[in-house]
Amino acid sequence: MSRPLLSACLAVSFLLPVTAEAVDRPKQLVIISFDGAHDNALWLKSREMAVKNGAHFTYFLSCTFLMNEAAKKAYQAPHQRRGKSNVGFAQSDDEIRERLGNIWHAHLEGHDISSHACGHFDGREWSEADWSAEYATFHTTLKNAWKGVGLDEPAGWQDLVDHGIKGFRAPYLSATAGADMIAAEKKAGFSYDASLVTKGPAMPVEEDGIIRFGLPLIPEGPSEKPIIGMDYNLFVRHSKGEEDTADSSAFEQRAYSAFKEAFDKQYAGSRIPLQLGFHFVEMNGGAYWRALDRLVSDVCHRADVACVSYSEAIPMIEARGRLQQTSGL
Repeated sequence: MSRPLLSACLAVSFLLPVTAEAVDRPKQLVIISFDGAHDNALWLKSREMAVKNGAHFTYFLSCTFLMNEAAKKAYQAPHQRRGKSNVGFAQSDDEIRERLGNIWHAHLEGHDISSHACGHFDGREWSEADWSAEYATFHTTLKNAWKGVGLDEPAGWQDLVDHGIKGFRAPYLSATAGADMIAAEKKAGFSYDASLVTKGPAMPVEEDGIIRFGLPLIPEGPSEKPIIGMDYNLFVRHSKGEEDTADSSAFEQRAYSAFKEAFDKQYAGSRIPLQLGFHFVEMNGGAYWRALDRLVSDVCHRADVACVSYSEAIPMIEARGRLQQTSGL
């Protein structure tokens, strides 16, 4: 889809008819998120998917994808050598320029821009100071991103970086046990964390001022064995983490069936928000992105369903009086 057509679709999507929500039942929330948020083709693909279906997504950005060669040499994650990243860096300034445009337009379209830290390291043993250092690098990288590739930044960019990035998801879902990561998140200005895993769809909990969400275990496959509702976990189960395009259609159907079954159970029941996670990698020939596209196309247009970002979900959940307090998980 061309950018002019994308803009036209954006205008039309918000004119879709909306009927009144049933007064006795809350909307079923569907919260879709993407980790990494780097491949520019998938930025465009996901934005088009959202426009087509009246959805908003959450993008957990790894900041090394905004680092050029000079910034790469300066980056040092806690307890790592300088210039190292588990997910790599941007390949060129032009790639960064295009990515910045996608990030900014996604923000304008109502999506969450959130943090996935920078170099995608397992921080389960990190201290508060370690997390704070990585968060500071993320913040500084975004503050200087446009200038670093010779572009004038759009008005409002600094406000987004300073005040609009409210969420964090730990790489590998490796949240530090105890209070260190939460304390660092608070100091960094985050209001929610999405690093937990829950036994099934679950309401978020509040811990020391941070609202904590978890990706659920959902039944999948012929035996309906539980699996984290995330594309990478399906990739490992289906093909042992090795690309298998020959069985892509079968993997797509299994993933879609698992997503839809998890949705249907909550939609017919207590309407706990359904969270599903993805990456900016089309594993097994794009099977899981196709399954996602089918799901949002099926459910997001319903009047009693809201496909929303984490930031949008929070006040809707609070209005239900279902946000719980906890001193630890």
